[in-house]
Amino acid sequence: MQPSKIWLSSPHMGGNEQQYVNEAFDTNWVAPLGPNVDGFEKDLANYIKEDVHVAALSTGTAALHLALVMLGCKFGDEVICQSFTFCGSANPVTYVGATPIFVDSEPDTWNMSPQLMEAAIIDGISKGKKPKAIIPVHLYGMPAKMDEIMTIARKYEIPVLEDAAEALGSHINGKMCGSFGEIAALSFNGNKIITTSGGGALVSNEHYAKEARFLSTQARDAAPHYQHSQIGYNYRMSNICAGIGRGQMEVLNERVAQRRKNYAWYVNLLSGIAGVSLVNEPEGYFSNRWLTTILVNPLETGGISREDLRLAFEQDNIESRPLWKPMHLQPVFADAPFYGDGTSERLFEQGLCLPSGSNLNDEDRQRIAQKIKEVFKN
Repeated sequence: MQPSKIWLSSPHMGGNEQQYVNEAFDTNWVAPLGPNVDGFEKDLANYIKEDVHVAALSTGTAALHLALVMLGCKFGDEVICQSFTFCGSANPVTYVGATPIFVDSEPDTWNMSPQLMEAAIIDGISKGKKPKAIIPVHLYGMPAKMDEIMTIARKYEIPVLEDAAEALGSHINGKMCGSFGEIAALSFNGNKIITTSGGGALVSNEHYAKEARFLSTQARDAAPHYQHSQIGYNYRMSNICAGIGRGQMEVLNERVAQRRKNYAWYVNLLSGIAGVSLVNEPEGYFSNRWLTTILVNPLETGGISREDLRLAFEQDNIESRPLWKPMHLQPVFADAPFYGDGTSERLFEQGLCLPSGSNLNDEDRQRIAQKIKEVFKN
């Protein structure tokens, strides 16, 4: 008989989500908008602080798409993107007809290299194609080097669209991810640190948040009939999903603490295994540790690779996953420009995401530890 599944990162309810959802049903607020949407937006804004405003949307990808639309990105433009990320960070660039310019990672946080980013900017300007925007990502909850990225972006007067989909609760010296760029995107997909089943949010100033709410409800003009002066999108979050989000916000800090506890447990478990390493927080950085990730270097492990560990986990019904395959290696982006030094390719070849759910229990951890010990027993 196969053992029960240990998921990479499964939804973890706090208990009060049902209360908000029931309230939506009891008051018949099952239409797309309602009090839970307003409340969820306020909850998020209060959490991130920095006087931000929030528009709750259907996905994090929708937030990135709307941000590019509002920044005026269009056909023929170029947008600098982090290569080492999920496709949802780059696909919206193509939605507006622009070209993604992929930039490699730096080894400290695994996020966009400021130096390579500036090289891409300088090269673009020299060709008469100044990038329209920059999209850094806080990968697996680890903040990117935002101070350097923002300094360079301001130098060339290029807006930063911050992909904080994986980083709610992460910060640099107390400044929350999602509050650095001109606009930011959050995700509440089922595997994120908190979830609304499916959903996302756009974080920005009052002007952009208001514009995002307008565009995400089909850009309906203020008229008694349906009138549209510009193209809109059906991207708004529903009142029921927002109710789940309101309940999840009540346990967000607890979820961050649980994920960080998982990371600390893995650090202790893996210490002393030659060739296995984890990414550390630079000074002043605080990661929500959405996923605990490791590198397995076969040259130092006696030939054991990340794939050996992944397959051993799979055999025991334990979910793990290779790190993101860089976008510049994806067939769909084969023709896109890339500025790199091989960092993200090495990370992809050696990296593995370990089970990191905030609902991991002692029995789960025991099975995970046993399998790791079996793989690295020699």
